[in-house]
Amino acid sequence: MNPDKFTQRVAESMQKAQNLAKELSHASVKALHVLRILLDQKDTVIPNLLEITKTNRVELIENISKKLKQESTVTGDITRNFDSEFTRIFEKAEDQMTTMGDSFISVEHLFLAFFETSNSAKSCVEEFFKKDEVTKIFTKIRGSEKVTDANPEAKRDALKKFCKDLTAEAESGNIDPIIGRDSEIRRTMQILSRRTKNNPVLVGDPGVGKTAIVEGLSRRIIAGEVPDNLKNIKLLELDMGALVAGTKFRGEFEERLKSIVKEVEESKKSDSEVILFIDELHTIVGAGSAEGSMDAGNILKPALARGKIRVIGATTLTEYRKYIEKDSALERRFQPVKVEEPSVEDTIAILRGIKEKYEVHHGVRITDEAVVAAATLSARYLTDRKLPDKAIDLIDEATSALKMEIESQPEVLDTLERKIRTLEIEKQAVLQESKNTKKNKSNSKNKTRLDEINKILSELKEEFQEISMQWEKERAFVVEIRSAQKNIDALKQEAEVAERNGELQKVAEIRYNKIPALEELLIKNETSENTSENKLLREEVTVKEIAEVLERWTGIPAKKMTETETQKLIDLELHLRERVIGQEDALKSVANAVRRSRAGLSDEHKPLASFLFLGPTGVGKTELSKALSEFLFSDEHAMIRFDMSEFMESHSVSKLIGSPPGYVGHDDEGQLTGQVRRKPFSVLLFDEIEKAHPDVFKLFLQILDEGHLTDSKGRIVNFKNTIIVMTSNLVTDMNNETGEAKSRKEIQQELLTFFRPELINRIDEIVQFNQLSKGDVTKILDIHLHALTKKLKKQNITLAISNEAKIYLVEKGYDKEFGARPLVRAIQNELLDELAMKLIDGSLEFDATTGIADVKIAVNKNNERLEIL
Repeated sequence: MNPDKFTQRVAESMQKAQNLAKELSHASVKALHVLRILLDQKDTVIPNLLEITKTNRVELIENISKKLKQESTVTGDITRNFDSEFTRIFEKAEDQMTTMGDSFISVEHLFLAFFETSNSAKSCVEEFFKKDEVTKIFTKIRGSEKVTDANPEAKRDALKKFCKDLTAEAESGNIDPIIGRDSEIRRTMQILSRRTKNNPVLVGDPGVGKTAIVEGLSRRIIAGEVPDNLKNIKLLELDMGALVAGTKFRGEFEERLKSIVKEVEESKKSDSEVILFIDELHTIVGAGSAEGSMDAGNILKPALARGKIRVIGATTLTEYRKYIEKDSALERRFQPVKVEEPSVEDTIAILRGIKEKYEVHHGVRITDEAVVAAATLSARYLTDRKLPDKAIDLIDEATSALKMEIESQPEVLDTLERKIRTLEIEKQAVLQESKNTKKNKSNSKNKTRLDEINKILSELKEEFQEISMQWEKERAFVVEIRSAQKNIDALKQEAEVAERNGELQKVAEIRYNKIPALEELLIKNETSENTSENKLLREEVTVKEIAEVLERWTGIPAKKMTETETQKLIDLELHLRERVIGQEDALKSVANAVRRSRAGLSDEHKPLASFLFLGPTGVGKTELSKALSEFLFSDEHAMIRFDMSEFMESHSVSKLIGSPPGYVGHDDEGQLTGQVRRKPFSVLLFDEIEKAHPDVFKLFLQILDEGHLTDSKGRIVNFKNTIIVMTSNLVTDMNNETGEAKSRKEIQQELLTFFRPELINRIDEIVQFNQLSKGDVTKILDIHLHALTKKLKKQNITLAISNEAKIYLVEKGYDKEFGARPLVRAIQNELLDELAMKLIDGSLEFDATTGIADVKIAVNKNNERLEIL
């Protein structure tokens, strides 16, 4: 018995057999111990033998255990050696090894040796197996393979270890139906039917459905809707991660892959030929390579070229160019099949096809309006992802959120539970206080409060009980509907299997009897459920739920996308006028441009709107941008602001889009492209645009014309959902020499002296801002004072300011040249500074009863300054 000739599994079995003998307190290790251990080996020929012969493993183990119990036991810590019968067993095992032409004694040799010698295990194996049958099975499992190393199991059943059977998944109904993509599937089948280089590779953007096409092909194979040469094919997905995992020594990876290729080649001789599917095909380039060894791509090349194996690949266009096209020898062995993004209409059809699967999984219903909304809203707002993946994700998350809501306690019950808990704590506190005050006989107040608490608790508990019963009833109803949906889905799968097997009578019974009966019951239940009022649970996904998910993803309020905006858009000037004073023409221009965009009359491939605000400083150009951001996105901070004085050098273009490859900072995002990618719905304000370098203007040409910009990493950043505002002080005087207002043509001529014509021509609206009058400044003062009043109210201070004080502030703060900014400084210097001092030194008098301080602002007698009274 030479241990050097044992395979790893045999050596492990011997060691475990010794441990088993020690555990059972047996004096020596017998053949029965080894046989018992062999039955636990998972990756040897034994599990296959049990499966093929349909042997009851549990019964065989019980038989062995009974015989082991009959063995004599010993006490004490002694060395368990192998008894004399093992010498004969291993001699016979070595004979089997020689007969089979192997170099190492493996599990199959050891198992066959049990038949040939008188040993404790012989009666067990002969009771359940026949030697000739076992020999034939082992020969079939091994094929032409020889045991030439200590780990032959690593190369055996490689397809089972490292692949997933997609055809088996399709047969069991675990693959969703594939809608459309007929041309891509047909093209794939054409390439697979070629004599050589019959290896299609599906190339397309992430999320367009490349893997789904292969899954669709597996469904067609099971349904028999393929050419004769593809019938009875097994489509296996190769797991590259599992293939590489655990390859510690040089040559292990190559051995695994070669055994896979060998098994695929040998499958051609059997009834079910194998086609491999490698998702993320680019991973084969470099996979498993180490110093002096080949990667997976080079190992596969010969078999791919000769047509000995057929492989379907899937990868993105970027990865295909980066890895596959670089290796021309590998590229010529694959035939690319371009997979384009489906249209919104095609996506709606896809969602309708798979909707039922999500309804069954989550136990909720999905309305058709929600399906349409998922496709249209995702196409409009999730511009950095592809259909149908982003639409499917919307549906999935919306249904998941509803499922969580059903399975969690309703908010109304949570609220009641907290109230009951709070009152219970108060009740205990009152009871404890009553005990302490009994001696003083002054607990009547506590008794009254205790009665009140008990009364409220009784009411709350009764209400809690009623709502809880209603919730349980509704949940039970939902569970019943879920069960019916799952039964219908299972019956449909059963009908498909029966149809493939030619059991037409069974198909008719299921489709025209069982399924209609369940569907009728389901509709009846749903109808009766929908008639009930004051429902606690929602089990239907509508447009609202889809919009809520989109709001969580993008930050844009859901109501902005679903509610009618007609009235808000009509009143847009009124909304903007609350913040921007004295610029009626500017407000009208901006409002008209926004209305054109929202009405769908503007170019959908450009930004929502683009403006150039002209006028002197302090007249409301930036404030209008903030007001516009608040109206469109319910958040004035959705505005992204750039001070263009920071981009005066030609190289500052890289600050906006990122540094090119090879330069410092290439890994950092561009300031413009990075922020727009994170906040695709925003107002972009480019302040004092004339200060930027002319090279920066060239970026705006592409943004304004095509609605997108390519950053330094080659990513396309979408600007179609942004509003672009540029401000400039170039034209500060809006009147000509005669005192009349300048025409648009005159202003444009002035701008052309600085800006290039193609930039001016791409801007939707050039908006002129007028200088502010004293009346305008008075209105602006009222806005600032209103904001100040709100701030002081939080500190229990009321503010009253006299008309004289207002006139004083306007006189101090009015400057025709500088607009409203001097007014802000006047408010700070004349009012806020002294008010802050009063707050800090505590000189403000607060009413003892109300806790409120009344502050009055007036002008002193000499009209020199403001006084706080």
